[in-house]
Amino acid sequence: MTDLQAQDVDRLFRLMAERPLLVLTGAGISTASGIPDYRDGDGVRRGRAPMMVQEFLGSPTARRRYWARSMLGWPRILLAQPNAAHEALAALQAQGLIAGVITQNVDALHSQAGSQGVVELHGNLHRVLCLDCQQRMDRERIQVLMERANPYLAGVDAVQAPDGDTLLDEAFEARFEVPRCPYCDGERLKPDVVFFGENVLPATAASAAEAVARADGLLVVGSSLMAYSAFRLCRAMADRHKPLVAINFGKTRADDLLTLKLEAPCEHLLPLLAQRLAH
Repeated sequence: MTDLQAQDVDRLFRLMAERPLLVLTGAGISTASGIPDYRDGDGVRRGRAPMMVQEFLGSPTARRRYWARSMLGWPRILLAQPNAAHEALAALQAQGLIAGVITQNVDALHSQAGSQGVVELHGNLHRVLCLDCQQRMDRERIQVLMERANPYLAGVDAVQAPDGDTLLDEAFEARFEVPRCPYCDGERLKPDVVFFGENVLPATAASAAEAVARADGLLVVGSSLMAYSAFRLCRAMADRHKPLVAINFGKTRADDLLTLKLEAPCEHLLPLLAQRLAH
């Protein structure tokens, strides 16, 4: 660590010692758990364009493509474990040293690490919603149904992509049998997450806004903030003239608003801060 980096760490330590910051996390906090992130250091999205909610809702073919790829990607999400960054935030919250956690991630790793009352801006992959009967159910239950109906995909190796998606050859998708709702037999099952082009649920957006209004500052961890749902929270904090800090490699949408920015691995820096703050 250079002298300049050490000075920035000391500055963040003093900020966090003076007040419990609210924490907002993005995909970068989960990469050390083996879950790919979305963007490069310039904030440009990697890989193919994401599926939009309009496409998913309007096209049975799109839903077949989504679930075929998700069936292969889900086991890696299920097996992912919280890393040292998730655990450090849970420890800081337990000691009253942060004001809470808002996450853009849908992997549930914060809750698994022990964080309480996590505001999941974009939902949770561990749940599935039936768009016909509005019943929510456990994702693992749907996984069992898909694997039983599509044994030809057993053993197919696909490259993991963000949010449990995979890079699967289209030839494997045509035969795929889409899961049906165990409650109403409907065919319109959707992961309980916010797709691109879809709005954050009003109650969730309100919870996040209320947390920002109460907080004495905001610490962003592992996010380029390119999603407006996250950027708006940063802008709201800056408008209140309260500290806005980021731990993130590369560009963020809020760079012009930041009080302080540290480009360091969050799985190394957050445990260090948690250790120092505990004394």
